[in-house]
Amino acid sequence: MSERERSVADFESWADRQIREAERRGDFRNLPGFGKPLPGIDRPYDEDWWIKAKMHRENISFLPPALALRKEAEDAFAAAVAAGTEREARRIVGEINDKIAAALRRPPPGPALNLAPFDIDAVLAARRDQGRGGS
Repeated sequence: MSERERSVADFESWADRQIREAERRGDFRNLPGFGKPLPGIDRPYDEDWWIKAKMHRENISFLPPALALRKEAEDAFAAAVAAGTEREARRIVGEINDKIAAALRRPPPGPALNLAPFDIDAVLAARRDQGRGGS
């Protein structure tokens, strides 16, 4: 046995000994997930699994700026239609229209924006169609 083979064998026995001693002390008994199947074991391998898991744990999401603005516009439209008053609906539409106009002047990186400012009259008509009238 060469010296290199001996050092590998010594390392393996050292590692095995460390594991055996830790088992004897009970260091592995109260680990989270003990006795349960590994989560996601049945899913295909994804090399970015740890990034996605950390983002999920910390409730982080990332969208390119153009897509984030599209999502924000969609949410703003829904909020304006569901607004309690017409004044509130106008405020919501005004704010998102300002953001859309700024993005049209200076397009954000990423996919095409594909947005135009909302027509306030169309939003208010949609609001009335849902039975929300008033000022």
